[in-house]
Amino acid sequence: MFIAAVTDAFPHLREGMLKAIAQVGLPDDIQCRFEAHRDHALTGSRFIVDVHNHRDEPHHHHHRDFADIREHLLESDLSPEVKHHAVGIFTLLAAAEGKVHGVTPEDVSFHEIGEWDSIADIVGAAWLITALDAESWSVGTLPLGSGFAQTAHGRLPIPTPATTLLLEGYACADDGFPGERVTPTGAAIVRHLKCSQERDRTARRLKHCGHGFGTRVFLGMSNVLRVLASEAVAQDVDDAGSRVAVIQFEVDDQTPEDLAIALDRLRSHPSVLDVLQSPVFGKKGRIAAQIQVLADPQALDAVAQLCFLETATIGLRHQIVQRETLPRDMKVVQVGNHAVRVKLAQRPRSTTAKAESDDTAQLSGFDTRSELRRTAEAESLKDK
Repeated sequence: MFIAAVTDAFPHLREGMLKAIAQVGLPDDIQCRFEAHRDHALTGSRFIVDVHNHRDEPHHHHHRDFADIREHLLESDLSPEVKHHAVGIFTLLAAAEGKVHGVTPEDVSFHEIGEWDSIADIVGAAWLITALDAESWSVGTLPLGSGFAQTAHGRLPIPTPATTLLLEGYACADDGFPGERVTPTGAAIVRHLKCSQERDRTARRLKHCGHGFGTRVFLGMSNVLRVLASEAVAQDVDDAGSRVAVIQFEVDDQTPEDLAIALDRLRSHPSVLDVLQSPVFGKKGRIAAQIQVLADPQALDAVAQLCFLETATIGLRHQIVQRETLPRDMKVVQVGNHAVRVKLAQRPRSTTAKAESDDTAQLSGFDTRSELRRTAEAESLKDK
């Protein structure tokens, strides 16, 4: 399904992939091909490995161990990059199978995935991974499946033990459809690609889409793997600054002293633009602090985690919103012995100036500080 989905999105890769599979020396009675497929809802393709009488021949039907497969791949005419990916996927499978059965990876003897057709699947996947040279790979929540699978080791629960090990750490869910949903080979590909499940909120341009179908039929649902390929959208400074992440939450069980420390830590994060605090009445009439954090959209997840780390809140809300900002500039003005930063904003009909209060904080007396700010602001506007 991985091969079918990727080549459905990138049809021009099919010929090169088939030539790569041929380089591993498949027996003459094994042929690889693509076929168009349509179910009740979608269209796409299937990748078929035809095995003609191959498994009926006693001298061909045997189990292959990991060392044999690895040696065969390394001695083939495949490129070093394809060998790296193919051996890497098989190594993950061997490690998982070895842990399940209590043997070292070197001693693992493959059964279902050791046949020539599965070697073709993994080599084809490795070639496509090399050809695409993607910046990153990601997956959504993975389906667990349910029931039992008949294997060379007997009847095993789904997901099979090897698949379960390979998917450790990934978000999975039972969507109510029985049967094997992720195979050990599919799980090894996901693990080898270091697929992320974090949401990418940066702007991206969708370039390709492909559907790869499996052979099983699920009632009311397509048995399909969808591949989406996208590229980052270049943003200039003005466009990047037109969006902002807004994070909001309330705190009613943190002391004012500690909350002040927490909000200062939030403000010090390089991607946080501002932190606002206001008193509100919460449930049961309790006074709470309502916090609003403005941050760069790309850092939303990191800033949200920092909110959980530094404050007592157990939940927050967030959204990406559009914003309008005035063109601005920063100017340093020397007033006597004091260097004062002044922010200049280009308004529709005028330019306004605002001195940075931190640069006057060392002076004592309200009048003294106010006079320094007024002087610096007036000086910065002289040539405007």
